[in-house]
Amino acid sequence: MAVTKIRKMSSWTLLIVSLISLVVLGMFFGGGVVNPGEEMIEYVHTGLLLNWTSALFFITIISMVLFAIWQFITLLKVNPKSAVTSLVVVVAFAAMMFITYSIGDATPLNGLNADSQEFNTAGWLKITDMWIMSTVVLLVLIIACVVWGSVKRMIK
Repeated sequence: MAVTKIRKMSSWTLLIVSLISLVVLGMFFGGGVVNPGEEMIEYVHTGLLLNWTSALFFITIISMVLFAIWQFITLLKVNPKSAVTSLVVVVAFAAMMFITYSIGDATPLNGLNADSQEFNTAGWLKITDMWIMSTVVLLVLIIACVVWGSVKRMIK
C-alpha cells in the first residue's frame, strides 16, 4: 500500500514539475527578445527561467540533505554499519563540491553587458564552474553505474 502511494506521489510531482518547466521554457523562448537586432540576444523572460531553475535546484539540494539525514537516523537504529556508509556518500558529495570549486577558474569574462558585470566576480565564476564540473562528474558516475549494473546482470 505504501509503495503505490509513494509511486503515485512521485509520479504526480514529476508530472507537475515537468509541465511547469515546459510552460516556463515556452515563455522563455516564445516571449521575444528585449532588443531585437542586437548582437547579444536577451530574452524577455530570462529572469523567470533563472528563478524557476534556482527554485528547482534549492528544493533538490534541501530534499537531498533532509533525506540523507533521515536515512542516516533510520539506519543508525537498525544497522549502524549501513548508517556510516550512507554518511560516507554525503561526505563524498561534499568533497566533490569542494574539489570542483577549488579547481574552478576565476578569470573574468569579456564581452558581458553592464547588468552581468556584478556576477563577473571570482566567487560567482568559481561557483558556476563548480556546478558545471559537478554535473559532469555526476553524469559520468550515473553512466558508469548503469553500465556496471548491466554488465553485472549479464554475467549472472
